[in-house]
Amino acid sequence: MHPHEAVFRFESAHAARIYQSLAPELADEVNPRSTISCQLEGEHTLVLRVRAQDTSSLRAALNMYLRLVNVADEMQQISDLLSDLPGA
Repeated sequence: MHPHEAVFRFESAHAARIYQSLAPELADEVNPRSTISCQLEGEHTLVLRVRAQDTSSLRAALNMYLRLVNVADEMQQISDLLSDLPGA
């Protein structure tokens, strides 16, 4: 039973790519105190759902997955900038 839950919806033109970058982490879930799910809603919305048995587990899982989403989004923005450079 997971009494604590947090749900985040991220609007991004890169939602599918961010989802793909999270997939390996989601497949390797090993923490029995929390569960994480991620899905796409439409073309531009990524939904991250974190459930945990206690607030410490919730905080730890949120810290990790929110950081992963942020890094994936930043890397996509950098990739877009580099592809816009002349000669790229």
